[in-house]
Amino acid sequence: MLVRSAGTAAVIVAAVATAPVAHAGAIYPAADRDGFYYAGGNLGAAAPGDVLNSRLIPAHPFGGATVWQLLFRSTDSQGGPIAAVTTLISPGPGPKPLLSYQPFVNSLGMQCAPSHSLFDGSMKEAQALPLLLARGWAISVPDHLGPTSAYGAARLGGQITLDSIRAVKRFAPAGLADGPVGLAGYSGGAMSTGFAGALAPSYAPELPIVGVALGGTPVNPGKIAIQAGDTPQALFGLGFAVGVGLQREYPAQLPLDEALTPAGFALRDRIANSCVDDIISAGANHRISEMFHTSIENDPVLIATFHENALEIAPELIHAPLYMWHGANDQVPLDLTLATAGRYCAAGTPVQFDIIGGADHATAIFPGSISAFSYLGDRFAGLAPPSNCR
Repeated sequence: MLVRSAGTAAVIVAAVATAPVAHAGAIYPAADRDGFYYAGGNLGAAAPGDVLNSRLIPAHPFGGATVWQLLFRSTDSQGGPIAAVTTLISPGPGPKPLLSYQPFVNSLGMQCAPSHSLFDGSMKEAQALPLLLARGWAISVPDHLGPTSAYGAARLGGQITLDSIRAVKRFAPAGLADGPVGLAGYSGGAMSTGFAGALAPSYAPELPIVGVALGGTPVNPGKIAIQAGDTPQALFGLGFAVGVGLQREYPAQLPLDEALTPAGFALRDRIANSCVDDIISAGANHRISEMFHTSIENDPVLIATFHENALEIAPELIHAPLYMWHGANDQVPLDLTLATAGRYCAAGTPVQFDIIGGADHATAIFPGSISAFSYLGDRFAGLAPPSNCR
């Protein structure tokens, strides 16, 4: 397993259950073997959203559609240039609405990225896309966790999402330069979607975003972990993976190595290349005190890093019409999401918030998605947005 330090050194280490050795700095995923994912030349000379490379995908499960993958320039959390990928699925030529859909990747391995999971059968949400193509929409599905699968780096995900839309609109063969844009995502996908909506007025003000849909949103993963306390959690692995992903994006700032116990190092090594189901299984019913030394929650750098990626307290606000949904029995706290919606309402954003009765985090996605896509269809049609703000 490759471990990269904050500098340039790299060492090979083994995950062990006893005191680990040489765990210096962030642990990164295995590199993607497909050379398409790597930009050549002077990446810094390209503007955010510029298309660096493209390819047509001839074999795909979306009958009647044309599918491209675009490599484009985006920006990391330190302001540096990065290359990212989106998959564009279009039902035909000519102007049409564009939906940017951010799946719940919630993973740390590069093989879990949407540009792979759309085609290998592992993306559960892919079954809904033909219904959206039948509406006449084009769909962009970005690899919104970025080139190191930095799960939890939601601000990065928002920037990648916005630059992926820019890339699609600049890609002449698709003919999508004109037409409205909608954003949608669930769970980890909602984190990137929410930041895309919040950052758009300052980061990409030229994009015609007419609606945003967020479901099951972890609006503040750090606070969620603290509120859960030191009790076994079924979804502990996802919260732990957020810390691993954030360290990848903030290797010089996040002191994760100082906080992990031997069991924590072992779990980090265990899931460093894992997709969401394996992460949940590996972390199920573990607790904070098993994996972290006490008082880590008081580290000011860790707090600042989590705050920078928390929609609940981000200074940027979503101003586009917004649909939000959440399961009544969701393990992700409903009260935090309601409070975040209240911030947007207070800022004048029309928010429609639906609570899915009896649903938990796993079962709320599909009933809410039906309403979300109907909501975005109305925004594409230019109808006035509903609101149940109080």
